Amino acid sequence: MESWQRSLIKAIIWNIIGLAVMASVGFAFTGSFAVGGAMAVINTAIGLCSYLIYERVWSRVRWGRYV
Repeated sequence: MESWQRSLIKAIIWNIIGLAVMASVGFAFTGSFAVGGAMAVINTAIGLCSYLIYERVWSRVRWGRYV
């Protein structure tokens, strides 16, 4: 099992990458930095929470581990 801190840092780094990608896609489709940025922030907030919960659930699953 990994610590909450490790899970949180992994989630934050992954979501920073996702934020940049989503902002670029949002800008490409709308032509607006404001709209693209808003889309990216909302997506990142949802993604961060979802990923953190997902990681913590899987950290408790013993299936497939060789310990």
